[in-house]
Amino acid sequence: MILANENYSKIQASYLFTEIAHRVKAYQEANPAAKVIRLGIGDVTEPLAPAVIKAMHRAVDDQAKRETFRGYGPEQGYAFLRDAIAENDFRRRGVNVSADEIFVSDGAKCDTANIQELFGKDIVIGVPDPVYPVYVDTNVMAGRTGKAKHGRYGKLVYLDCTAKNGFVASPPKGVKLDLIYLCYPNNPTGAVATKRQLRAWVDYAKANKALILFDAAYEAFIRTPGIPHSIYEIPGARKCAIEFRSFSKTAGFTGTRCGYIVVPKGLCAYTKKGECVELRPMWTRRHTTKFNGCSYITQRGAEAVYSREGAKQTKATIDFYLKNAKLVRDALTRLGYTVTGGTDSPYLWVGVKGDSWKFFDKLLREAQVVTTPGAGFGRDGEGFIRISAFNSRENILEAIERFKKVL
Repeated sequence: MILANENYSKIQASYLFTEIAHRVKAYQEANPAAKVIRLGIGDVTEPLAPAVIKAMHRAVDDQAKRETFRGYGPEQGYAFLRDAIAENDFRRRGVNVSADEIFVSDGAKCDTANIQELFGKDIVIGVPDPVYPVYVDTNVMAGRTGKAKHGRYGKLVYLDCTAKNGFVASPPKGVKLDLIYLCYPNNPTGAVATKRQLRAWVDYAKANKALILFDAAYEAFIRTPGIPHSIYEIPGARKCAIEFRSFSKTAGFTGTRCGYIVVPKGLCAYTKKGECVELRPMWTRRHTTKFNGCSYITQRGAEAVYSREGAKQTKATIDFYLKNAKLVRDALTRLGYTVTGGTDSPYLWVGVKGDSWKFFDKLLREAQVVTTPGAGFGRDGEGFIRISAFNSRENILEAIERFKKVL
């Protein structure tokens, strides 16, 4: 008989954003006239940059002519995009990343979920709490955890991120981790990590032959001078870190789908005998076996993000979202709430001094505003909600007025 993967039964309740969708749908069905403003899921609302649209139109025209038609492309990504990424995202910042260390994909969510296939089952995994649920759930599915108890899975090491440490965990003392998930600017808290804080993690990983999975999907929102945009700005990180990037929030590609992963040459995992197994060839094999590549049209659009016009236009959109975040942050602060994020991040982490799902329901019922309950990101997320700045200015201002009436 066909056997099911019973690890799926360990996953707590339903996926966070699925649960939110169910609650919002039920509310709207009961209140069809209500105008619901969605500040929950981190989906963008502003259109793609004109330079991106223009490039994609040209690419569509390429597909209409035999001499320029493209069929299967290179699974790792077209050279024109990988070269643009290496030059603009890394070398211009003085970071040594070459084009052949870059693998273009359909998004960072997929990459952060799929990368765990390269690692053994019996490893010690450190995850921040609160945390982006995909990091945890994919390891549950793979059988690397025990059952959930009191909101946490056995066999995982939770790295508490609280107001006391500015929502940036430090390397644990007396605990040897093998795999470490870090995300900065952070989803969900909006916190950023300094070079000193990241250097501590790089030093720890090198000392313990551990690997850092660094999710930098929101790096384009960093405006504070001196905050690193890449883990590779830290000396030695190429020996212990894989980095994930996304065009979803940088350039509005949530529906268009494009991202990439950086796997440096010489980066190793180890056999039980302690022998080095280079990860870049392993990821190449996995990527080329299970993925046929991001579409030519999409990659031409992504390339245009790095053009002079594209860079200017995408920055303007990010600045627009950051202004949204500032408006919400200032309003909630005046209402007496403690708010983290919203300066180098599109997310605001709001202390609600109580049950986060109850606060979510209150805002949905009384203000018709959708947020994200912090408890869905982990035990340390209880008592907070996440608010996304991805929306129109009109809706942001309307949401603020509604907050004033009910909070």
